[in-house]
Amino acid sequence: MSAIRICALDELGQDEALKVEVGDVAIAIVKDSSGTVHAIGDTCTHGDISLSEGFVEGETLECWAHGSKFSLLTGKPLSLPAYEPVPVYRVTIVDGDVYVDPTDTIAV
Repeated sequence: MSAIRICALDELGQDEALKVEVGDVAIAIVKDSSGTVHAIGDTCTHGDISLSEGFVEGETLECWAHGSKFSLLTGKPLSLPAYEPVPVYRVTIVDGDVYVDPTDTIAV
């Protein structure tokens, strides 16, 4: 599969996450405080909770249910109770649009 257009870059709010479904893959698209766009698996590995409903702080996304924070760069959990990482997907910005390939993970 090749990269899929997700949205326009200006549709993403600063320090906010957007849940998208690409095929059968749930992905959280996040624009951090520096304006960098990240794409990580949307499901918390501690529970079946959507991470895009959580809180963006710096380069982390925190699950709203139990407080596990995940690195937007590596997908690794930075706090308990989660201990398994979520996948991180390559993001490409072309002509102001955000593209993600759900088969192109850069970290798991």
